[in-house]
Amino acid sequence: MITVPTNFNDKQKAALVEAAAGAKIEVLQLISEPVAAVLAYDARPEAEIKDKIVVVADLGGTRSDVTVLASRGGIYTILATAHDYEFQGAALDKVLMDHFAKEFLKRHPGSDPRESARSLAKLKQEAEATKKALSLGTNASFSVESLVEGIDFASTINRLRYETIARTVFEGFNRLVESVVKKAGLDVLDVDEVILSGGTAHTPRIAANFGYIFPASTAILAPSTTPSAINPSELQARGAALQASLIQEYEADDIDQSTHAAVTTVPHVTNAIGVVSLSPSGEEIFVPIVQPETAVPARRTVHVAAPKDGGDVLIKVVEGNTHIKVTKPEPKTKENGDSKAAKVEDADEEEDSDFSDSEDEEEEKREKVWKIGSTLAEAAIRGVKKGGKVEVTINVNADLTVVVTTREVGAKGGVRGTI
Repeated sequence: MITVPTNFNDKQKAALVEAAAGAKIEVLQLISEPVAAVLAYDARPEAEIKDKIVVVADLGGTRSDVTVLASRGGIYTILATAHDYEFQGAALDKVLMDHFAKEFLKRHPGSDPRESARSLAKLKQEAEATKKALSLGTNASFSVESLVEGIDFASTINRLRYETIARTVFEGFNRLVESVVKKAGLDVLDVDEVILSGGTAHTPRIAANFGYIFPASTAILAPSTTPSAINPSELQARGAALQASLIQEYEADDIDQSTHAAVTTVPHVTNAIGVVSLSPSGEEIFVPIVQPETAVPARRTVHVAAPKDGGDVLIKVVEGNTHIKVTKPEPKTKENGDSKAAKVEDADEEEDSDFSDSEDEEEEKREKVWKIGSTLAEAAIRGVKKGGKVEVTINVNADLTVVVTTREVGAKGGVRGTI
C-alpha cells in the first residue's frame, strides 16, 4: 500500500508501481496521502464516523500540500488541493540559519558561514536540530564546532524569539490553508476538522495559528493541541497500513474493479437536500438530510416530529445551501465628562476606554446558517397520531434522480415520488 500526492498523474503512478515491482514489492493499491491521513484518525476505536469537512495540511520539509475533503457516509471526496514550495520546513530552517549567521558575523565580522559550502552544511544541520528542539521545549542551544576557519560557535534561542523571526513563514502557512478552503467554495466555519501531517506539523505555533483561523468548534488535530493526536510523521503510514489490512484478503481483480475510475469518480450533489421545519418561534428552518458534496448513489433518512396533537403534516423537500451571516455590533455611545478638568485627569483612562471601544466596534460575529433554496417536492401525510413522527427518506440515484418517500413512523403505506 503506497500513498501518493494528489497531483500525481497516471504516468507517475504507473512508474511508481513499476519501480516497486523492480524492488520485488507487491503493490495492492495506491491511495492519496490526505485520504490516508484521515483514515488513520477515523479508524481509531474511539472515532465517531460522521459527515464532516476535513482540511489536511501536509507540511513537509520541501513542500506543503493542503487538501479539503468531504467525508460523507464513509466516502472521502477531495474538493480542493494546493501545493506550495515556498512555505515548508526548509523555510523555517533558513530563518534559523540566517539568524545565527548574522549573530556569528557580529562576533566575527567578515566571516559569513553561508559563503562556504562546508560551513553552510554545518549551519543547516544544526539549525534543523534546533528547530526540532524548539518544537519540544521553550529553549534550545545552537552549537557548531569549527563553523568557519576553525572558529567554534555556540548560542541559544527561545521559542518566542524563534516564532518572531519566523513570523513571515507562519503567516504563509495560514494564507495557504485559507486559500484552499476558499478554493473549495467553503468558509472556515464549514470546516469540522483540521489534521496536521508531516514533520513540520510538530511545530506548536502552526497549530496555534490554525486555532485562531478556524472557529472553536473546529478540532485542530496536532500534538500541541490534542494529547491523543497521532504522530504527524507516522500519520500517512498508519493510514496506508490500515487500508492494507482491510483489502489484503481480496483478490487483485476485485481491488482493480473497486478502484477503477468508473467507481471512484462518481457524481456528487452540489446543494444539500432536506426538509423545512418550523422553529418554536414559527420561523421556517432548513433541516439537511443529504449533505452537499455527497457521492451518489446515496440514501439518507430523518424523522420529523409532527404537531403535539397530531393531524395532517405537510412535508416540504427543498434544496439548501449555507451562507455566512455577519452581525456587526451597534456602535457604543460615549459619555462626556462633567468638566474639562475631569477629562484631563482621566486622560489615560479615556484613552484605554476609547481603544477598547474601537476594538469592540471592529469585531464581527460570523456564523454559518442554512439558506432555503428551491422546492423539490411536497407530500401530505394525513392523520398522524398524537406525538407521532414522520419518516422522510431521500434516495439519490446514480443519474442524480431523487426519490422521496414519506410515511408515518410505524404506519403502513406512505407517499412516494421521483424527481
